[in-house]
Amino acid sequence: MKVFLLHPDRDFDAEGALPANEAVLTADLELDVLYDAMAEGDGFRRDVAREVLAAGSADPEVIRYRQHVLADCLRHDRIVRELYDIALEALKAPKKVWFGILLHSSPENILHRSVKILEVLTENLKQLSLLAQEQAGQFRSTGFRRFFAMVSEELDAGYFAVLEEHLQELELPRGVLMSAELGPGNKGVRHALHKPEKLSWWERLTGHDRDSAGFQVPARDEAGARALTDLAGHGVNLAANALAQSADHVLDFFTVLRKELAFYLGCLALRERLERRGLPVCFPEPEPSGQRVLAAKGLYDAGLALSQEQSTVGNDLAADGSALVVVTGANQGGKSTFLRSIGLAQLMMQCGMFVAAEAFRADLRRRVFTHFKREEDATMTTGKLDEELARMSEIADLIEPGDLVLCNESFASTNEREGSEIGRQVLRAFTGNEVKVVFVTHLFDLAHSLYEQEPGAGTFLRAERRPDGSRTFRLSPGEPLPTSYGEDSYRRIFAEAEA
Repeated sequence: MKVFLLHPDRDFDAEGALPANEAVLTADLELDVLYDAMAEGDGFRRDVAREVLAAGSADPEVIRYRQHVLADCLRHDRIVRELYDIALEALKAPKKVWFGILLHSSPENILHRSVKILEVLTENLKQLSLLAQEQAGQFRSTGFRRFFAMVSEELDAGYFAVLEEHLQELELPRGVLMSAELGPGNKGVRHALHKPEKLSWWERLTGHDRDSAGFQVPARDEAGARALTDLAGHGVNLAANALAQSADHVLDFFTVLRKELAFYLGCLALRERLERRGLPVCFPEPEPSGQRVLAAKGLYDAGLALSQEQSTVGNDLAADGSALVVVTGANQGGKSTFLRSIGLAQLMMQCGMFVAAEAFRADLRRRVFTHFKREEDATMTTGKLDEELARMSEIADLIEPGDLVLCNESFASTNEREGSEIGRQVLRAFTGNEVKVVFVTHLFDLAHSLYEQEPGAGTFLRAERRPDGSRTFRLSPGEPLPTSYGEDSYRRIFAEAEA
């Protein structure tokens, strides 16, 4: 049985290593806030959210597949939670039978333990089958419809009747019926376990098998008892291994079901948190890679919205056809927040989630990289520019056509002329190799030269500032200005200090 709720043709595999830049991406985009909101204190759900977000898809069909499954989860959250609880309860089966079984791992003990585990799991499978019969008709997505159809087809009444009959027989209520042949040195070979013939009503009543014959081992004959136990072990060994594998198969199914549903439950928790704040969310429109599509309405930083009480300002963006988006304007005007909102939206879209916006549309990117400013190295081992260039070099080693790079105040640690020239060279290399870049900068020489030299090739946004110096935290299309209004910050800080 396969779950297939995150992919149309395979189960989710989170065993692969996380991307090399995952830790940097988490820090720069403040993804921990998002993970905590999705987890609601559940460490397992947090880990799953991190794994799925890190392994985003660049296939529009996979993303739409997940969006439809998530839409079903939003409509029928109670049923989805019930499914999750069934999976969670099933995974407790090994612990429920562990203490009643001898720790000695003989074939008979392995067989007995596997029978007990499957007896517990049978009840969970029955719950799953009943839920599928009662609720399947309410779901619309291809993922859930396929899942419930699979459950109904494979877990029907006939299946449970055969399963329970086999489990009863494998309890070996009449002992071990087996055959063997003599091999070299008169050692037993080709041991095989046989199913005993059904007893007649008379034999069940009297407790005697027809044509039965046997012998007894004296009570104190320990060697004889061990020999019989070893002989029986040869007979049940194959059956014990097969049954243990069957139990593992069912447990693996419930493990995957729990993991894939945990991601969707995390999405439900995040949606609820944002809606309580009165903030909009939408299902984005994923476009094929390389289309240079980027447009949004009311886009906001979900992490900031979750971590502060103040109202959150959304921004509009129209950057279709642009390989480069340059953001300039007033200090403390919302530029970094806007940059994070783009990165979060791209990651959320590519793992099949909704996005923190009224509308969002973008082409899919292979990976997302960030190059944000850092605090000064406290050990003074390297200069700040050296550190910036080293991080950019690491990105250059990993980046490929079709990636997205988010730069926040890159190369501002040196003077205007040098920082601008380094920035121009880096941006030329990126955009010339089909890498999309969103670049926040205070370097007027860099921003203005890009604006003049490549008209129409990029999108230029400017953080708004009112005449009185206050910020609206909105960005609008505009030519870069030679000032970032640092005097506003000076007056604000020193006026407050004097007051």
